[in-house]
Amino acid sequence: MSTSTTTAGTDGRPAAAGSRRRSRRGAAEARAGVLLALPFVLLFAVFTAWPVLQSMFMSFTDMRISDIRTPFAVDFVGLENYRTAFADPVFRRAALNTGVFVLLGVPLTITAGLAAALALNTGVGRLRAVYRVGFYSPVITSIVAVAVVWRFLLQPGTGLVNTVLGWVGIDGPHWLGDQRTALLSLVVMAVWRNFGTSMIIFLAGLQAVDPGLHEAAALDGAGRWRRFVSITLPSIRPTMLFVLVTTSIGYLQFFEEPFVMTSGGPLNATVSASMYTYNQFGFGNYGVAGAMAYLTFLVIGLVTLVQFRLMREK
Repeated sequence: MSTSTTTAGTDGRPAAAGSRRRSRRGAAEARAGVLLALPFVLLFAVFTAWPVLQSMFMSFTDMRISDIRTPFAVDFVGLENYRTAFADPVFRRAALNTGVFVLLGVPLTITAGLAAALALNTGVGRLRAVYRVGFYSPVITSIVAVAVVWRFLLQPGTGLVNTVLGWVGIDGPHWLGDQRTALLSLVVMAVWRNFGTSMIIFLAGLQAVDPGLHEAAALDGAGRWRRFVSITLPSIRPTMLFVLVTTSIGYLQFFEEPFVMTSGGPLNATVSASMYTYNQFGFGNYGVAGAMAYLTFLVIGLVTLVQFRLMREK
């Protein structure tokens, strides 16, 4: 009996049968995976991939609203739409406004989010959940509601901001009607509305830092600032990169703030690249609008690449 069992085991039949069963099981799991993924793939192809490819096609044609019924009968114009976009002074102003918005808004948002996260992680013992919800509430609030409230706050005569300034003898400006302060006002509103997202992400990163490192550094005489610079910041480097990239991408596409609050005014002082691209689509200039959209996409890609290179692990 022992010899028979050994022979059956060495001729390969049981092993081959097990291999065939595993192969059939793997094929069945693969088919099930394809069937489960198929609805998403179809929706993605129809509502995301195809519009993206179509907009790329439009950016190299002279397509306008009159060509909507015959989208493949338009003329190929090469890079003419891109040259038109670069030559458009309003688009250049919109690109400049977007750059200023990003350069001011991203550092302020990250700083405010990190400061709030540090306070909640170490300085706040009681009611931590209440503070967390309070800081995050503007993120989930409708931008229309936020814009209405901030427009009332920034009214030149009766707004709360100028009223408080008047108590100390300062005559506040027309925040949203002055070219010098309109964009800055939108930056402040965007930071106030969005730093809650950075706070939540930073808080998760801070809670993953080993407290033993801080204890050991404190025993060696390191102060709070030294521990923050030498331990906390390096430990949350991946978290910092994620927040930096996502915040930059969002601010490079900022649209709702000027669209709702200022309509791009005064005198295009707050018009953004995304808003001006949207207006071009509304005017029926589909080719030029597609070129502007892809220029914005290229800038976002380059900025993200630079951030990954600068913030990568050494």
